[in-house]
Amino acid sequence: MKITVNGEPREISTTSLEDALRELGYGEAKVATAVNEAFVAAPARSGMTLEPGDRLEVVTPRQGG
Repeated sequence: MKITVNGEPREISTTSLEDALRELGYGEAKVATAVNEAFVAAPARSGMTLEPGDRLEVVTPRQGG
């Protein structure tokens, strides 16, 4: 299924947001996620179903100043 991840087109084989994060290499990383500009909390990811054309944003925390 084709979705957009952080502005880049990507092909994934799952519809679950939780599984998509694993497939995309985020595994158990602490990240913030939004689907179609709507924040998705970590506990809700397993129940979130992605659709073709969805826009996924994944933000990783950074340190520094």
